[in-house]
Amino acid sequence: MKEVFFILLCLHIAGGGLGLLVGTLILFLRKGDRNHRKLGLLFYGGMCLAGATSLVMAMLHPNYFLFIVGIFTLYMNLSAKRYLRFKKNGQEAIAMDYVISIFMLVFGIIFIAFGIYLLIQAKNFGIVFLVFGGIGLRFVWQDYQFQQSGYSIRLAWLSNHIQRMMGTYIASLTAFLVVNSSIFPQFIPSFVFWLLPGFIVGPLIGRFVKKYTRKA
Repeated sequence: MKEVFFILLCLHIAGGGLGLLVGTLILFLRKGDRNHRKLGLLFYGGMCLAGATSLVMAMLHPNYFLFIVGIFTLYMNLSAKRYLRFKKNGQEAIAMDYVISIFMLVFGIIFIAFGIYLLIQAKNFGIVFLVFGGIGLRFVWQDYQFQQSGYSIRLAWLSNHIQRMMGTYIASLTAFLVVNSSIFPQFIPSFVFWLLPGFIVGPLIGRFVKKYTRKA
């Protein structure tokens, strides 16, 4: 079992490291060209590997960190890729799209409920569950609105793709900070490392959405 966990850990680090490196590079490069698409596939593959191995490791050795990162990363990454299909007119959601949304809906509700439970127990880590659960449910609602519109909202596919890819990047940066939190002053609460990437990178999401949907 230790050997299996070690292999999974190596794969997780490789996928997460690749995603963080390539994702950071994509932030500073022109979007939509051939290089962006190639790097985007590398980012997608790396984060799928990181997310999947997180869930398996969390089941082998129960761990809040791995579980939250795994759920959030897989949903954001998979849904971001799926939204690219709607660039072509006439595309409709299929079973896979609904499964991805329901996946996040279920765990978003669980995260919020568990977050409330932890706060009642005077455990500040409940804030992390509430924030990630709330963000997940917000994106599920976005999925629902897009589906109810008949997939006709102009450039919604692009806006949703950008938001979710950026969300995946935030997840990779969060994982990096949490794993390396020991190098920072000990008086900083652990939940800060979970929420800081969102506060730093989050504002860029709106800027990118406005910039590239305006150009398209």
